Amino acid sequence: MQKIHSFTDLIAWKQGHQLVLAIYAIISGFPKHEAYALSDQIKRCVVSITNNIAEGFSRRTSKDKIQFYYISLGSVTELQNQLIIAQDLKYLTNEQFKNLYEQAIRVHKLIFGLIKSAKSLNT
Repeated sequence: MQKIHSFTDLIAWKQGHQLVLAIYAIISGFPKHEAYALSDQIKRCVVSITNNIAEGFSRRTSKDKIQFYYISLGSVTELQNQLIIAQDLKYLTNEQFKNLYEQAIRVHKLIFGLIKSAKSLNT
């Protein structure tokens, strides 16, 4: 098992980063009138996922780590909602939606694993 030295070693962060890259690639195809509306909101939200994983990783106490991981979890859920909206507005193809939504679910599960791990340090 590889020792974790940095937040970038976390699988949750790696998968979240892949989700960020995928979102940015697809958002570029959204209508220009969405530049400061839904697309901007989606970008802020998806970046928040990895930002909070990184910040949680650097916190000293399990309680602080868990707080940031839960914020990240909330951002994943918010992203899922925004993806549904984007699909309903026909900004995403069914395949794009499916791939992004499934990636978001994977990230959600991995972050939940970080929370469980941090909670186990308290016991």
